[in-house]
Amino acid sequence: MAEDLEFILTKARSYCALQERCISETEAKLREWKVKPDKAEKIIEQLIKEDYLNEERFAKSFAGGKFRINHWGKTKIIYELERRGVPDLIIQIGLEEIEDEEYEETLSEILERKNREIKDNDPYKRKQKLIAHALQKGYHYGMIKQELDKMKF
Repeated sequence: MAEDLEFILTKARSYCALQERCISETEAKLREWKVKPDKAEKIIEQLIKEDYLNEERFAKSFAGGKFRINHWGKTKIIYELERRGVPDLIIQIGLEEIEDEEYEETLSEILERKNREIKDNDPYKRKQKLIAHALQKGYHYGMIKQELDKMKF
């Protein structure tokens, strides 16, 4: 029985070493591997103790990566972290990876790029499409409005 636990623990270590994981993702993977809940709990505890699992590190990596690579806004990042069961305090720590100036610049670039793609010449329709695009990416309406006010139509 101990050998079985050690085998699963080794497999879980590899899974967590591949990329940053949160506890809920790891729990889901253990369920997928048909690991009993009591064993899964011990494995999770061990992974945390060995620093294979670290929610704060995960939140920072997730927030920074989704922002810099996918250009997600904070709203979408928060939603996805909450969906993964990451505590609010840890989410706020993760969001600290995103600097305000870089965040504004990225939103501006997203809007400029999308504006060039839009074929419609009606300024009202253009703005509506830009707002919809930025909201879908996870940016706040107030910030979108501020950036749109700087643009010329």
